[in-house]
Amino acid sequence: MKRIIFALLMALPMMAGAQTTEKDFVKGADVGFLAGQERQGIVFHDRNGQQRECLELLKNDYQMSAIRLRVWVNPRGGNCDKFALLAMARRVKALGMDLMVDFHYSDWWADPAKQPIPKAWLGHSFEEMKQDLRSHTIEVLSLLKENGITPRWVQVGNETTNGMLWSVKTNEQGWEIKDSLGNTTITHSMGHIKTEPQQYAGFIRTGYDAVKEVFPQAIVIVHLDRGHEQSLYDRHLDTLLKYGGKFDMVGMSLYPYWAMDGHPELNADGIITDCISNIRHVSEKYNCDVMIVETGYEVDERHPEKMEEGRRLLARVVREARNETDGHCRGVFYWEPQCLPGGYKLGAFDSKAAPTVIMDGFIE
Repeated sequence: MKRIIFALLMALPMMAGAQTTEKDFVKGADVGFLAGQERQGIVFHDRNGQQRECLELLKNDYQMSAIRLRVWVNPRGGNCDKFALLAMARRVKALGMDLMVDFHYSDWWADPAKQPIPKAWLGHSFEEMKQDLRSHTIEVLSLLKENGITPRWVQVGNETTNGMLWSVKTNEQGWEIKDSLGNTTITHSMGHIKTEPQQYAGFIRTGYDAVKEVFPQAIVIVHLDRGHEQSLYDRHLDTLLKYGGKFDMVGMSLYPYWAMDGHPELNADGIITDCISNIRHVSEKYNCDVMIVETGYEVDERHPEKMEEGRRLLARVVREARNETDGHCRGVFYWEPQCLPGGYKLGAFDSKAAPTVIMDGFIE
């Protein structure tokens, strides 16, 4: 009998993990642009035209329980610096929502096309740059801790598909310059995964350890794009672990719109199918949970059918991420849903600063 009881007790964690409950499954949004929008005088409304505070609207009307916020090192004008992070994090806490901190380790955007080394870190050796990364991570998180804010998740790097802390030739605005074939020119490389995999893994491990030093219970995420490409995740995560990198969870970006750009052989539903399959694969192979930390669908007020299709796709992503990943996908975050049409195609609000039908994908 003791053996039977012991076997049942040992099976409980596995049995519990087989089905992600509504409470365990997180719906959230990255709203890094929100403070700037508010400074510009943008006032948000619900579908009935009633004026609403944006975070409260996301929480109460669209079942969102978490907010993701990026932080840059020394950005121009203080946008997305540690103090901007703190100000927004206070609002998140006041609403009882969970917080994800997304370290870009750059003075500006860091993504698969570029991971610009902060100006203050240029010229530093590998060991010096690890110390820079550690100090910055601890400084930002300690500021939150001193103000009574505890993030639930921390991303060590943003879409580090090609590594971290490598710069390319850019224009005056900071965007990468591409040649006729779409290639860029690397100007400073410290942690590119193809040329310096050991250094990239060293940066990830340094960030991981720094996060745990301040918040031991925080879930540390390594974040890659193209969640539908299993071979990319195998190649990247195998390399990262080979050289001593460490993480608790894998974050994925899932953007059917961008994945199909230039690839007419692909379709949105196939991309989503492949991503859900990859979530199951990654969670099993690397014994970790996964989260879709970025997704988005096209807003086109002239073509409501496109937004209805976005609602359908988002609803499918949320439903299958929760119910068809053996409990290992822990949530879905929409990237900047409160963006208005014009500057960014994949927000989820209209020109009147009210939610479009796309947002209904979260409440089905």
